[in-house]
Amino acid sequence: MSHMKPMDEKLPIERQLAIPAAPVVLINLFTLDAADEERFLEVWKNDAEFMKRQPGFIFTQLHRAIGESPTYLNYAVWETNEAFRAAFTHPEFRAKLASYPSSAIARPHLFQKVGVAGICTT
Repeated sequence: MSHMKPMDEKLPIERQLAIPAAPVVLINLFTLDAADEERFLEVWKNDAEFMKRQPGFIFTQLHRAIGESPTYLNYAVWETNEAFRAAFTHPEFRAKLASYPSSAIARPHLFQKVGVAGICTT
């Protein structure tokens, strides 16, 4: 994928990869042209199959925006940021990025779960 933009300009994914954390959740927002949805889904599935085989992968889920918006949200849970970094920077995965439709723009960002008393558990 030639179009990768940061969700947060101050902390792009490349900088996040160096921060020790466990577990981590990847949130990736994709926007694309409606005409490219079928191709996008084929390539995303191929990428997800690669990631599922990597050490430290826990699970992933893809969501599509409701209505006519060709916007997708993917989240994936990893045991550690180190495991995610190894998969995300793997040469086989990086080569796959070129297969995405040219209209696809990805905005990946890493998160950690937050506990809020009485609402969210850690």
